[in-house]
Amino acid sequence: MLADVDAAQARSSWSTAVTSTLNRAALEQWSAIPLRLIVGYGFIAHGYAKLANGPEHFIETLHALGVPAPAVMGWLTIVVELAGGFAVLVGAFVAVASVPLAIVLLVAIVTVHLPNGFSSIKLRAVTPAGPQFGPPGYETGLLYLACLAALVIGGVGPLSIDGLAIRIAVRRRLHRRGFRSQS
Repeated sequence: MLADVDAAQARSSWSTAVTSTLNRAALEQWSAIPLRLIVGYGFIAHGYAKLANGPEHFIETLHALGVPAPAVMGWLTIVVELAGGFAVLVGAFVAVASVPLAIVLLVAIVTVHLPNGFSSIKLRAVTPAGPQFGPPGYETGLLYLACLAALVIGGVGPLSIDGLAIRIAVRRRLHRRGFRSQS
């Protein structure tokens, strides 16, 4: 038990030393990248699945759920997931792209997932064919919404189209005011 405490203290002091040695603010800017990659890819994967399985199947599902203009809404959802997912992935216009993405998530939560409760993982049984799961709840939709909110509020981080556009605009503004880049 004492060895476990010593190991935990060593890890803690190592982590503290690394974090204090490196500039924490410099590290924090990179925290948006995993969010962008996972959320962007997730939306793209969902949009692509709707295309690959045949959009007509998704449109039939929307019709069965009572969604008005299911063909229009089906294609709109696919386009929003693909284009919005790509925008999040590359960090371009994330604040704008987050609005239709959030609407798609909220509609899915209310029309499909809310009756299934919170949990997204409902293990029903383990059979020779593998684990059998029940219908997913709204947990994952809320996680996606939280990630979008974090990206909009906290920024998309470096290695993004938005970040590049800001850097270019700042350089142009400084150049017009007579400042020269030293890089």
